[in-house]
Amino acid sequence: MDVDAYVAAHHLEWARLERLINRSRKLSGIEIDEMVELYQRTATHLSVVRSASPDPVLVGRLSSLVARGQATVSGSHAPLWRDAGRFVTVSFPAAAYRLRWWWLSIAVIGNLISLAVAIWIVQDPAVQASLGAPSMVRDLVNHKFASYYTDHQASAFAFQVWVNNVWVSAQTIAFGILLGIPVVLVLFANQLNVGVDAGFMFAYGKGDIFFGLILPHGMLELTGVYLAGAAGLKLGWTIIDPGGLPRGRALAAEGRAMATIAIGLIGVLCVSGLIEGFVTGYVPVTWLRIGIGVLAETAFLTYVIRFGRQAVRAGATGDEGLTPDTVPVSA
Repeated sequence: MDVDAYVAAHHLEWARLERLINRSRKLSGIEIDEMVELYQRTATHLSVVRSASPDPVLVGRLSSLVARGQATVSGSHAPLWRDAGRFVTVSFPAAAYRLRWWWLSIAVIGNLISLAVAIWIVQDPAVQASLGAPSMVRDLVNHKFASYYTDHQASAFAFQVWVNNVWVSAQTIAFGILLGIPVVLVLFANQLNVGVDAGFMFAYGKGDIFFGLILPHGMLELTGVYLAGAAGLKLGWTIIDPGGLPRGRALAAEGRAMATIAIGLIGVLCVSGLIEGFVTGYVPVTWLRIGIGVLAETAFLTYVIRFGRQAVRAGATGDEGLTPDTVPVSA
């Protein structure tokens, strides 16, 4: 065997493995997979060199590299608290911040749809009559809309709302795999419901009650819905336009980033669920209820902007498999 030719053929792989080992605590999912594959290849190379070359320097170098690779691949993982801390301060805010224009656009368009539906209902009694009998509508605006938040024990109601919102958000993100078409339908249906309720409440002079009960939890809850919708649409768009990556690899990387959003929304929607369960129906002062909602929404947006901008500037994406050393190829 020509040792020099063998070294020339594989020295870049060995150098890359060494770099990955040195950065092992900061590797993305794709880089970890790459490190494992390079470690296995280098172990094979060591076996070949041992059997065909008497060069002790080369054998020693590869033996050390394989030993380090084995220790890194099979060694202990970082503490769970460190992974959790990185998720909260880097991965989730980076994924959310990267989609900021997507969910801002969804929020603007969605609320314009709700506003248009509400105005249509308020201004046209025929539309009101077509959507429900007058007695049913009166029952809604006078009793059911407000009693919805107090009919059940606060803790049970908060838990039910939280689970339902998490499930809907997860479905919305998953629907992105179908080119995002079902995501649009889910978002439209949500805004339509908001517009119909607003239209009826304002038509019967109950607009203040509508905003007084919707805004405390609704600001953060709808922000979570818009973020989930943005994640689903981005996933669908990646199928259409994978950018400079092969379609399968781009979809896998984007899918992991969107899964980061799904997990992060569990916490966000927990907060909105607690507000809906313990604040919306039980805090009697309207300005205080809305103030709590504004505080929660402001805290979330500040968190995403501060930590997300910093993480994205450092190269984080929510899935750090979108590495800058990827060679662009045609789709």
